[in-house]
Amino acid sequence: MDIRSGQSASATRTPANGWAGPPRRWAKSVWTPAWLERRPRPLRIAVRTVAILLLTLFAIWLILFITKGRFLKGPFERFATAQLEREVDVGGDFQLYFAPFNVKFYAEDVRIANPAWARSRQFFTAKKVDTRLATLPLIFGDRILRFADLDGARVALEWDAGNKRNSWTFGDPNRPPEPLELPQIRRAAITQSGLSYRDPKLQLFADIDIDTVRATGTRINDDIRFSGRGTMRAQPFTLSGGLKSPNETIAGGRNALTLHATGLGNTLDVAGTLPGPTELEGADLKLQARGGNLSRIFDFLGVAIPDTRAYRLTSALTYEKEVWKLTGMKGLFGDSDLAGSLAVSQPRGRLYLKADLATRSLNIIDAGPFVGYDPQRLDKMGTGGTVETVGGRPRILPDAPLRVAALKRFDADVRYRVTRVRAESFPISQVDLTLGLKNGLMELKPFNFVVADGTVKSDISIDARPAVVRTEYDIRLSPTRLGTLLARFGTEESGTTGTVSGRIRMVGFGDSVRASLATSNGRIAFVMPQGTFWTRNIQLAELDLGTFVQKMFQDKLKKPVEINCGLIAFTVRGGIAAADPILIDTKKNVMLGRGGFSFRSEALDMAVRADGKTFSLFSGQSPVGVGGYFAAPKIDPVSDELAGRAGAGLGLGVLASPVAAILPFIDPGDAKAAQCGPVLAGATAAAQRTSKGKPRDDVGKGTTAKSEDGKQSREGEKKQRKKFLGIF
Repeated sequence: MDIRSGQSASATRTPANGWAGPPRRWAKSVWTPAWLERRPRPLRIAVRTVAILLLTLFAIWLILFITKGRFLKGPFERFATAQLEREVDVGGDFQLYFAPFNVKFYAEDVRIANPAWARSRQFFTAKKVDTRLATLPLIFGDRILRFADLDGARVALEWDAGNKRNSWTFGDPNRPPEPLELPQIRRAAITQSGLSYRDPKLQLFADIDIDTVRATGTRINDDIRFSGRGTMRAQPFTLSGGLKSPNETIAGGRNALTLHATGLGNTLDVAGTLPGPTELEGADLKLQARGGNLSRIFDFLGVAIPDTRAYRLTSALTYEKEVWKLTGMKGLFGDSDLAGSLAVSQPRGRLYLKADLATRSLNIIDAGPFVGYDPQRLDKMGTGGTVETVGGRPRILPDAPLRVAALKRFDADVRYRVTRVRAESFPISQVDLTLGLKNGLMELKPFNFVVADGTVKSDISIDARPAVVRTEYDIRLSPTRLGTLLARFGTEESGTTGTVSGRIRMVGFGDSVRASLATSNGRIAFVMPQGTFWTRNIQLAELDLGTFVQKMFQDKLKKPVEINCGLIAFTVRGGIAAADPILIDTKKNVMLGRGGFSFRSEALDMAVRADGKTFSLFSGQSPVGVGGYFAAPKIDPVSDELAGRAGAGLGLGVLASPVAAILPFIDPGDAKAAQCGPVLAGATAAAQRTSKGKPRDDVGKGTTAKSEDGKQSREGEKKQRKKFLGIF
């Protein structure tokens, strides 16, 4: 210490005017604790930076807390308007601050505009919005609302007419529409609020009112109740329900949900729990549905599934990783059972269905709506509901149009299996269908089932992408015993060992089964290799009454007749199928057929005759006619040719002697045996040969003897030989 000046010896002076302040060491000790002073310089800088940042944040927090952030109203409106590219306006009080750690947002008279194309001017309006946002998740982009209190809020959710834009996709108006995503709300109170939904393309319009029944007394739950009404494809529906939001949701409570909806002839009930009022992930729900047609429920999703008869279903309903899952599904449609699972998701913004379904016992009537039959007619008339009379003609091919527009809106992968089909005519079982749908192309590959003891394997492709729907059929029948296949049509299994295999390959155009087949081109062929028929069948087809009566008295009707080979084939052009050929070679006969049928009018006009290889004393030698329509076929064993023979025989009997009366019915047995190679190969009539290798001149002469209106054509008159019938 300097006695004269009274200053410490350690004090410093400036070169000009004396004292320069406290020593440097004393200054450092004020800003830096002694323990930090001894640390490396980089650490000291980092600690000071953090301290300054914390002090700054505290100052901001303090300013916002004191002012409630009201001064941010203008910047908030401008920022939100720029980000959403929508006008955002707060007409009343505005608060934005930390309370104490969650972000509190409070605003009155809030308005967010809709795009210009929308029906409603405002996307969102509210008298009051009071929320608490979790701060830490918000930093990482997650919107978790600890609490949301909305009063007088309305939301207008809309699609444009072409489903290319929606009102909840903000920003660039030309950006692809996004799915609707709600923030997670832990607890909510909503009063005198609601939302509207408009989808012109789906024809879905709904208005829903939401209100909270406040807790009273010792109750801790507020019950959010909702009710609504709307129309779907001009059909009205209503819904109601409630959501109980426990005050302790944040601590792990759950919300009990009930939903009841009716519409389009369906009733839907959902009950269970949600993790939070708007949290679907981890939902534990039970679904019950019943109604007249299951497809009407899927109409709400914009999904086209085949119509069904009356149904009822139960299922567990969950939502996991953006996928709605129906598991443990059980129920009935019509008189058939249904079980399995269904998942609905929206990858890349496109709806996608994945299902694995099974039926133990399927009533064939219940399968009718799958291919286009009216389920209401089936309910009233049973199998008779498959037949309609149009222009005085019965029709059985279904004519319900394919919902092309809906098929282009979603994709699907479906597996459907049926253990047994209850059908009067054919014993069908073990149906295994895999359906794939992608961008309007539907493929049923494979579509397999067992009929009798044979297997039908099918690949069917329905392409809805072109302007006109294109359907390609490829159906194969493995070798199947005729006795079992035709047992329900009167054919005896005993003594019949013949088999049949076949293939149908056609391509048609049109949006219904009828339209597709009526324009189809292709080939239908069924091959019968060596086997046996019950003798009576052959003799009756030939109308060889002498042999038939002889064998009847000899008790040999069940003696088998050997089939060498056989082919029943048709060439289809423009929906008209002409026999090409019908040729069955047996040990004693050659069965020939001509004519055909029409997918256009569903008319049958064929004739089958059998010529003997051996002499027969009394044979009709005339064709058995098959006429009428698919829905009402007719068998006519007495043809014009047979009547002519009978008249000639009667005349000879009168003019000559009674013995001469049988001369027109004598069969010399000159039938030409077939070469089985072309027959078994399914070749056309032009490739068929006799057993001696010569071209056949008795097949392939079927003509279009009648036009669509039933008038005889000149070509038919010229080419109609041996009174074979033509085709429509």
